[in-house]
Amino acid sequence: MKLLFLTGSRSDWGYIKPIIDICKKKKINHKLCVTNMLLLDSYGMGINEIKKEGYKVDEEIFMTLDGHNSFTTAKSMGVFIISFVDVIKKFKPDWVVLAGDRYETMAACIACAYTNTLISHIQAGELSGNIDGQARHAIGKFAHLHFASNIDAKKRLMKLGEENFRIKLVGAPQIDEITKIKKKRNIFPILKKNYSVPNTHNYYLVMLHSVTEEIENTYYNIKILVNSLNSLKEKKVWILPNNDPGSSIIKNYLINQRDENNLIFENLPRDHYLTLLKNCKCIIGNSSSGIIEASSFKVPTINLGRRQNNRYRPKSVIDIKNFDKSKILKSIKIINSDKFKKKINKISNPYGNGNSSMKIINELVKMKNKKDILFKNLTY
Repeated sequence: MKLLFLTGSRSDWGYIKPIIDICKKKKINHKLCVTNMLLLDSYGMGINEIKKEGYKVDEEIFMTLDGHNSFTTAKSMGVFIISFVDVIKKFKPDWVVLAGDRYETMAACIACAYTNTLISHIQAGELSGNIDGQARHAIGKFAHLHFASNIDAKKRLMKLGEENFRIKLVGAPQIDEITKIKKKRNIFPILKKNYSVPNTHNYYLVMLHSVTEEIENTYYNIKILVNSLNSLKEKKVWILPNNDPGSSIIKNYLINQRDENNLIFENLPRDHYLTLLKNCKCIIGNSSSGIIEASSFKVPTINLGRRQNNRYRPKSVIDIKNFDKSKILKSIKIINSDKFKKKINKISNPYGNGNSSMKIINELVKMKNKKDILFKNLTY
């Protein structure tokens, strides 16, 4: 079996990394294609961390046109499709493994569909509150195998007309890595020294992405959030956003705020990020990490705005619809209360318990030779 993995962002690298680990262990033939923000120096050159951790990068596709607006994003997708077709032709994979809902994933899906290449889609069927959610369901219409991370997503895929045999409830593979982090030697003392991070549970982890349909609100949103958090005595650890339209507004604003109370990072190794998440008081912003990953560490989430709207979530999440200082500070007071701390200590993560990657590999092996797997029928 030959697998071709694609990653273009920190988040989807977290999805596929534990699956590649199993491929390496079981000597499954696989290739890795890296693209988009992971190749950009202005976004931390994530590819360097991938290589440093011992992963072989087989192809690099430079696709990102300068500007980071809606028009350059759409054009960048076209650039990617042209190049990715050549990668497919070169490797002739049995499966292309795609994850999530980003625009490079959507572009890869189109390239696969029109070259009759089998597509497997990790975290299929989920909801979110912006164009990414629409892209996820469009990918679902092309995908030949859906890996749902929770029962809500599985039911939605069935409602969308996908054949039941194509839908596999496996959990979220990034939780596998969290399970490993819990068992590994604690590296927080090293991070504390190298990154000047304060003591455990004495800082807030913050990650705010732009919302494609609301670029005009981006400056106001980041200004309100920074102003709100600067009224707290604890330090803030900021991770800069993805390279979506409007991201430069957030990035430029935050860089000007950098001081001893606002630690700002473009990119971090995956295990460093998860260790910071594990040891923070709370994660604040609109990252899916707060929805999917944080509850595995019993870490509360303050989720802002519409980016994660309707996403299946644990009870450790507090949602704030609008960017409002009084509501943000009120939510921070709630998550620091003894009552809320007792509540989240009892919850479990609805996205799995750490064995998703092996399930995904087993299904890819099982389904590869299934008769007529390439030909899809809608059930409605």
